[in-house]
Amino acid sequence: MPPRRRSLTREERALWERVVATTATPLQGGGAGPPGAPPPRPVKVAKPSTAPQPQPAAPRPLPPTTAVDLSPDPHASLRARAPRMDRGRYEKLRRGRLEPEARLDLHGMTAERAHAALTRFILSAHAEGLRLVLVITGKGRDGAEHVIAPHRHGILRHSLPHWLSAPPLAGRVLDLAPAHRKHGGGGAYYVYLRRQR
Repeated sequence: MPPRRRSLTREERALWERVVATTATPLQGGGAGPPGAPPPRPVKVAKPSTAPQPQPAAPRPLPPTTAVDLSPDPHASLRARAPRMDRGRYEKLRRGRLEPEARLDLHGMTAERAHAALTRFILSAHAEGLRLVLVITGKGRDGAEHVIAPHRHGILRHSLPHWLSAPPLAGRVLDLAPAHRKHGGGGAYYVYLRRQR
C-alpha cells in the first residue's frame, strides 16, 4: 500500500508562495497553482467537425537519376599493372601476334546471361587445355545523355575483370589483358588460362 501524502504546514505553504511569487511567471491559462490547491476544472474540448478533410497533394515524382561511375577504366588499370604471365609471351600478346584459340562474344547479353556464358566458356576452355581465349564484351553504348556527371558505359566491359577474379574462375585464369586492335581493341579482352594440372 503506498504511503499517504501529508499536507503542507502553514509555514511550508507561505515559503512556497514566496518562491513562486519571486521566481515563477504564470502560465497562460492559469497553470496548476500551488501544491495542495484544488485541481483546475477540465476544459471542454470541441468535437471534431464531420466535414471532409482536404486530401494532401500527391507527391511529385523525382526526376530520373543518373548513375555516376567513377571507377577507373579497366583497360587502363590492366595496362598499368605488371603481367603475371611470361614477359615474352605477354609482349607478343600485347602486339597482337598471338592468335586466340577460342572466342566468346557477349554482345547484346544481359549481365546475368553474360556471366553465366563466361563461366561455362572459361571452364570448358580450361578443361580442353586451351591457354589463350578472347572474350568480346563490346565497348558499351556511347551517348551524350550523361553530360553532367561522368558515366562509364559498358557494364560487361567493366564487370569482366571482377568475374574472372572471383571463384570458380579465379583458379583457372592466369592473366587478363586488353585485346589488340585487330582482335577488338577496347571492347575485348585476352584471357590467358593456367595450365591444367
